[in-house]
Parts: sequence; structure tokens; C-alpha cells
Amino acid sequence: MKKKAFDGQWRRLDNTAKIFPVIANENMSQVFRISVTLKEPVKPELLQQALEDILPHIRNFRVRLRQGLFWYYFEENKRIPQVQRESAYPCRYIDPRGNRKFLFRVTYYERRINLEVFHALTDGLGAVMMLKDLTGRYLQLVRGEEDGFWKPEDEKSQKEQVFSVVDSYLENYREVPRRRYSSNPACRLEGNYLPLGTGQVLHGYVNTGELKKICHQYGVSITKYLATVLIWSIWQEYLEGKPWAEPVVLNLPINLRAFFDSETMANFFAVTMIGHLFKNPDIRFEELLLKISRQMDKKIDKKRLEESISYNVSREKKWYLRVIPLVIKKLALDLVFRLKDRAYTMTLSNIGIIKVDPEQEQEIQRFHLMIGVSRRQPIKCAVCAYGEEVVITFTSVFADSHLQRRFFDKLKEDGVRVLLEGNEPSSARKRDMYPRIRKVLILQKGGEAKASRMVRQVGQTGGEAAKEIKNYLAGERNIKEELHRRLHV
Repeated sequence: MKKKAFDGQWRRLDNTAKIFPVIANENMSQVFRISVTLKEPVKPELLQQALEDILPHIRNFRVRLRQGLFWYYFEENKRIPQVQRESAYPCRYIDPRGNRKFLFRVTYYERRINLEVFHALTDGLGAVMMLKDLTGRYLQLVRGEEDGFWKPEDEKSQKEQVFSVVDSYLENYREVPRRRYSSNPACRLEGNYLPLGTGQVLHGYVNTGELKKICHQYGVSITKYLATVLIWSIWQEYLEGKPWAEPVVLNLPINLRAFFDSETMANFFAVTMIGHLFKNPDIRFEELLLKISRQMDKKIDKKRLEESISYNVSREKKWYLRVIPLVIKKLALDLVFRLKDRAYTMTLSNIGIIKVDPEQEQEIQRFHLMIGVSRRQPIKCAVCAYGEEVVITFTSVFADSHLQRRFFDKLKEDGVRVLLEGNEPSSARKRDMYPRIRKVLILQKGGEAKASRMVRQVGQTGGEAAKEIKNYLAGERNIKEELHRRLHV
């Protein structure tokens, strides 16, 4: 007999989600953002109303995180979340005890609506579904359509509502031979870090037709091409095109819904490691592309994904592991994460094409996807497409953007035009799509060198943090100022 996703007003975290509350903190938020840019400025009062209208229908987001004796769990949250104007760097930590105990936040800036989500709640596809519903209801209100977003005939049955938050890992678990996954160290990226709490965002806008044309010429998919360009760029920029003892490895999240016919809004993805050990300094890009393409064909198929599910779920089903107290599980999970974390160089996530209803197409300009970074995971790349445009977004905690530039230069060499846009710490020429958080010395000419010098002058940020805590405990900092600075309330 299958267990219900909800038992009363609480439910278990899905198999993948269980690790995120253990490893998340101010320095490694495990938060990602999906945002939509409209063609008209956002009206915050209507956005707030839209959020309040749809939230009762999306039970996966209407929860708070609680800590039990053996595992974390979700409990229904009956509070009302508040929409706020964007005033901080993207993908910052979502404290489960703050933010009215919600595990997501909705912000806006100019024409853009942002949905930031703690990964324990859902994955990229689940967040896209939430944002599309929020945007659809908001646009209805803008047009003066006061009727509800869902009509009675569109309402899901109770059974379907439970299914929408079911743990599809357990639903699709099969007893199959399990592979052991490598935890051998991969090449790591190093650089001059920006101050803690700061991060740069660089968007590259490319035409879908141009990108498809070059991929067709190479005979590969867009994801295979972008993954190879990224591995190639890391080798050229960080390893200077020389042989290296450690491989360059990408962590690729794979959406499992298409393979296992699932509609869950909980997490349902697997990660596969795609990489190359550079022994031959004379390898051509075309040769590397062929190797990466074959590797992805071999690893991304249903049989291998079933093995991944079996590997992850089998431990959860062992009774003697289930009865271990959470405080001990935290230590074990943190160790497991550190072993897996060192096995890849960076993350590349492509959620593919985002489609909306025809009546909304004329009111939406584009979507963005970005992933939170940390000093342990300093650079990440996220890709999404809408209409005739593909948006490639790099998030980074490094003061320079050498890798990003190398990546986009390769696209240009292959005949794909790229328009760059970013936030203040980035070196993009166009930087007015994000609020100015603080003055950062990055200019178009020589800005990256200045930023690197600035970072070195900052010194040990841990000492600064200790000083701030001492001032707060000594009563030298006002509690309201401290709350605003740390929790943005």
C-alpha cells in the first residue's frame, strides 16, 4: 500500500530534499531563482494579490520546515507570504525560522518578478510551474479580470492533489543492481573571492535559431554543445590548455519526469557527472565534443537513471538507518555531500524551453534561471529558453569573469551572437536590470583587476563578522538594524 504524500497536515521530504536542510547555511544557501521579465513595470499590490490567490491551490509551497527526531518534515504553513522589492543579491539564504517560515520568496524589480526557492521544496521544473501560475494570475489582475485563476472544472481532485506532491523517487524505486558513484577529486576552480554575501551575475542572450544551427552542424543537442564549450573553456582558462592530473567534471541535473511519467511538484531529478581528463594537449574541440556526446548518450538513459534512483533510495529503506537520530544523520549526510561535492568542477543546469499560454506571450519578454553559489561551489551555469531566445546565466563569487568571457567568446567564434547583461559586480556593459546593493569597483576597462585588488584588501571576512557579532552582543548595534542587515526585514 502506497503512503500518502500528506498525512494530516504534514508530509515527509522527498528522497533528494533530505540533504538540503543539513548542508544549507548563510554561506551555502541551496537556493535557486527563476524569474520572468514582463514588458510593463510590475505593480506590487497586484503581485501580492496574485500570490495570495494562487497559494491555496499549490500545497507544495504552502509549508514550513520542521525538525523531527529522525528526519526533517514539512508542516502546513497558514501564514501569508509578503512580496518585497528586490534589495539584495540573488539566491541568498532562506532562513526556515524567518521569512514567515516560508521556504520561498517572491520579489520584484522594475519589470521583473523573481521566485527564489529553497531546493528542499522543489526543483527547477516545480519552480517554473509555480512562477507560471503566479504570473498568469498577476496578468489577469492587470487586465482587470477579477475572476479566479482556476475555474471549478479545472480544480484537481483530492487524489490528484496528493499525487502532485508525491515522492516520485519512492514511487519509481526498483530493486536493480546499484552502481557505486565516483568520489575521486575533480579539478577545482580557484580565484579571488568577492566579499561574503556578494555575488556576480552575468547573463548571455543568444538567438535560438543561431544556436540550433551550430549544434546541427556539429550533430549534437544544445545541452551537449554547451557542456562541451564549458569544459573546453575551463581547460583553456584555468588549466591553460595543458595536461592535468584531475578531470574537468560537470554536474548535470537530469529531469526524471520525462523518463518516468511523473507530474510531481516535489524534487524529481538525478545528477550525472560528465567530464574529461585532459592528457593530450593537442585535442581539438570537435574531438572533445564527440567524446562528451557519447558519454552523455551512455549515462543519460532510463536504465542508468533507475540505477541512480535505486542507489539513493535503498539506504532510506533500511530500517536500521531510519531509526538513527537526526543529529547523527546530519554528520553522515554532511560527509556524503562533501565527498560528492569534490567529485565535480561545477554545475550546468538546463531546464529547456519554458512555454506559457498564448494570451500571455505578448506580455512576457523573457525568463532567467540562476543557481546560488558559495566558496565551495564558486561558479554555476544555468540555461533556459523562451521564444526565440536562450538565456545562459553564470553566477559566481569570484571577482573576475574570465571563465564566463572565454565561454561566450567560444560561442561567438562558432558564429553565435551574444548580448551580455549583468549585475553590478559583473563586467557586463549593461547593468541596470538589478538594484545597486553597494559600491563595487568594477568598470568596463580594468574593472576586474581593481575588483581583485579590492578583494585582497578586504582580508579575513571571518574577523569582520566576529567584530560585528561582538558589537551586537555589546549593545552597540540596534536590534532593528541587525534584523534588517541579516534577514532583510
